Amino acid sequence: MNAQTKFEVAGMDCPNEAALIRKRLDGMDGVLRIEVDVMRREVVVHHEVAAKTRIVEALETLSLGATEVAPRTAAEDGEPRVAPPSWWRRHGALALAGVAAASAEGASWATGSESSTNIVVIAVVAILLAGRRPAAKAWVALRNRTMSIDVLMVIAVVGAAIVEQWPEAAMVTFLFGVAEAIEGYSLDRARSAIAQLLDLAPQRATVERTGEWIEVPVAVVRVGELVRVRAGERIPLDGEIVAGRSAVDQAPVTGESTPVDKGVGDSVFAGTVNQEGGLDVRVTAPAEGSTIARIARAVGQAQGAKPKIERFVDRFARVYTPVVVALAIAVALGGGLWGTGGFREWVYRALVLLVIACPCALVIATPVTVVSALTGAAKNGLLVKGGKFLEMASRIQIVAVDKTGTVTRGRPVVTDFVAVGGGIDADVLSVAASLNAHSEHPVARAIRAAAKAPIPPAADFQNIVGKGVSGIVEGTPAFVGSHRLAEERGACSPEVEALLERFESQGKSASVVTRGRKPLGVIAVADALKPTSREAVAELARLGVTVVMLTGDNLRTARHIAGGAGIDEVRADLLPEDKLLAIDELAKRGAVAMVGDGINDAPALAKASLGIAMGRAGSQVAIETADVALMHDDLRGVPELVRLGRRTMRILQGNIAFAIGTKVVFFGLALAGLATLWMAVFADLGASLIVVASGLTLLRHGPPGVSATQPLTLKS
Repeated sequence: MNAQTKFEVAGMDCPNEAALIRKRLDGMDGVLRIEVDVMRREVVVHHEVAAKTRIVEALETLSLGATEVAPRTAAEDGEPRVAPPSWWRRHGALALAGVAAASAEGASWATGSESSTNIVVIAVVAILLAGRRPAAKAWVALRNRTMSIDVLMVIAVVGAAIVEQWPEAAMVTFLFGVAEAIEGYSLDRARSAIAQLLDLAPQRATVERTGEWIEVPVAVVRVGELVRVRAGERIPLDGEIVAGRSAVDQAPVTGESTPVDKGVGDSVFAGTVNQEGGLDVRVTAPAEGSTIARIARAVGQAQGAKPKIERFVDRFARVYTPVVVALAIAVALGGGLWGTGGFREWVYRALVLLVIACPCALVIATPVTVVSALTGAAKNGLLVKGGKFLEMASRIQIVAVDKTGTVTRGRPVVTDFVAVGGGIDADVLSVAASLNAHSEHPVARAIRAAAKAPIPPAADFQNIVGKGVSGIVEGTPAFVGSHRLAEERGACSPEVEALLERFESQGKSASVVTRGRKPLGVIAVADALKPTSREAVAELARLGVTVVMLTGDNLRTARHIAGGAGIDEVRADLLPEDKLLAIDELAKRGAVAMVGDGINDAPALAKASLGIAMGRAGSQVAIETADVALMHDDLRGVPELVRLGRRTMRILQGNIAFAIGTKVVFFGLALAGLATLWMAVFADLGASLIVVASGLTLLRHGPPGVSATQPLTLKS
């Protein structure tokens, strides 16, 4: 029997500690799979039940503060979260170490001595205050045969003490503690940005029970119950309005800048704000299954889908650290034996090499940058399922778009229904509605909505993929479908052809309805162009991206809609398999993104280099299966995604180049004897600060249609 156990690891602030956990648990009997989330300081172990005790013991040996996370009870979910420890409790010892290290340096400069009794005592105090944690972590790493950053730092401090550079040993220890604190802060910023998504939803809801309205934790509210939301309150759970009307601010979920009018029958989402009237909402999903919870979960899990550049850095760091240790040993021995300046001086230079070699800035640059980009995007309605998809978005050269629901509103209406052969117009609509009674296609919904009379039941219903539907209506075989299907069934009379040509020339989608072997008539449906589609296509063109429309609709209608959106290349009358072939053909010209509704276009979305679903907030299929979901159903999200991907890659590449460049410069200074230990730590600290600050700017990513030059306020 298998199980999974979640652990919170308080001491996991760096990818090095994540690697240590993986190394300790990988290959252990009974361990099936390990998921390590540095951002949340969480480790989930999938294991055989009998292996749990061994797993707990193994994590305890790492001394990283791993504790099992028990599921929160409903009562606990309704309680406020525990406040974090005070600043002094977290950093008081480090602050005192800083005072002691500065005092040791000051005394050394004043007296010209680096090893007098007073200076040694003050330096030792600083080392003990700031060095206990890295020393413990270094010991654990060595026991597990791992060369970590903490090991490098401890070697440097011990070496500095051996060569009687006590003030520098103290300063190195203090500055390393500061670097760790900044690293932890940067991860906390990205981590809290994800947590804010969940915190948007209230912890309690007003629910109707036994005829009374009572306040309870959201965790105990069941699907189907009624909750009441007053004006100005946040909606606690996903649901459907059963009473009331209001404007709802959906920005926390979809990034939409203006409130949306909502009434009876409309869906609402946890975390959105009811701005005006009172609403009674029937709950459609539990708290853990709400749209906002699934978005936060998707962003958290997205860290597993690393871009190539991050995977390169991970591999580089594993090789880099032991190579630098070997280089430092070679410098100490080689310089001491054959260089000028004496053995002690070359040992000191080797220690400087070790300090500057710490890849803190290098390893922290990628996860902070990627998670900041993913979280900033999610706050504005772009749900990206991993850093590798951001990387792919930066390389996109062609965007293939579906028509219905992507370029158009996806809410077509019946405009015409005309009988042929002397039939009755109403019969055309009645038969078409009967055959489409169980279809959720937008055209089917439009036909049902237009049918006024009772719809006769249909038997032997069959969906003819990409062409139409067929069945038996009132004992007679019938079908409603495309021009192609009508030709295949021999139902295209001259009268039918004339009607099809007329409606298609007007930009309408026309379907042929038959009863028996004869055409009954033609029904026409029109769908309006989204007002933002033309702007999105123009923006993609400015970015150098070609837009191609792929649709199953007829060529005349497709060209009419494409012309309104500014799309020059159109491929129409496509079956799902034809779209796959079109994606293959387009891929020969460059990386292709496919944009569709996430369900009907699933094969093409999967085939493309990047699948982008017009998610429609609350669509579970879009959130859980697409590479990217546009929660606001706004095509302008596509150029925004391309822009975000390019910006993320520029920042990542710039951060890595800067981190490595800093190392190279200080390597040269160290070998020349021009760098000191504390200068090396300060340089590494400065590099970490710069790459972290650069990565965190992606948290301020703006919503679609907002210029990058406009000031943005993060939603909370």
